Amino acid sequence: MLFIDKLDIKVSNNLSNTRLKSLFLPFLLLFVIVLILLIKNAFSIDGYIKIQENLFLFLNSKLSQLPILQFNLTQLGDALIIFPLLSIFIIYAPKIWGAVLTSGFISLILSYVLKRLFAVPRPAAFFDTDRFVIVGKTLSGHTSLPSGHSITAFSIITLLLFALMPKDFMSKILWSIFMLSLGFIIVFSRVAVGAHYPIDVVIGSTIGFIAAVLGIVINNNVNWFNWIGNKKYYPIFILVLIICGVAIVKKISETNLIIFYFPLIAIVSTLYVMIKVYAKK
Repeated sequence: MLFIDKLDIKVSNNLSNTRLKSLFLPFLLLFVIVLILLIKNAFSIDGYIKIQENLFLFLNSKLSQLPILQFNLTQLGDALIIFPLLSIFIIYAPKIWGAVLTSGFISLILSYVLKRLFAVPRPAAFFDTDRFVIVGKTLSGHTSLPSGHSITAFSIITLLLFALMPKDFMSKILWSIFMLSLGFIIVFSRVAVGAHYPIDVVIGSTIGFIAAVLGIVINNNVNWFNWIGNKKYYPIFILVLIICGVAIVKKISETNLIIFYFPLIAIVSTLYVMIKVYAKK
């Protein structure tokens, strides 16, 4: 219990100390991307795709050489898969979930609005499909920019980056490098499976980072999810987790990917602890 108490205190302190100044680098990155597109005269849909055509084909060719790995990794951009992996924090560090829900709402709005604003065709809707590798379902809509999977994955990566940040300076550097590298490995799987262009996932990752920081800061000031740690609401969480578990089992029956078993194990573990704690209430 001592470790759990320390974890909750550490997460709460770290999230409380998160500031909007953390947004400087992601906004700078977005500015640089816009500047490059401007210089390359790539603000049209054709120009945007053509400027990264060779890079897309190269990365897709190289990364898709491990199709099963990439297909597993890309599932981590699905909220149904990545959110349950954090389910145990409902019990042991509920403040994380306040930030998750707030940033998730921001991410959903930004993804929906920007996809329809830019209406960039997916690779399969622009290129002949025999020019690149498609792993899994062929996506051919005009919803390529930004990558929604990248927004979701990077918002969670960013939340964990800040929530579990160590105190020691060198440990902070190593932790940041590890988490950001993990995030980019996940999001570039979208290029590997032929679902997005490279700039799609970079912009999506940046938006995910921004949404996470905004979610943390807003949640710190508004505190509208303080009720998450209250045990009287556990029956609601238990019901939601069971529904998510059933949905994941359905995915396993359709596509038996190993990545699906991790959120399922997380859900079962959380249900066990939550029911045990609630029974003692």
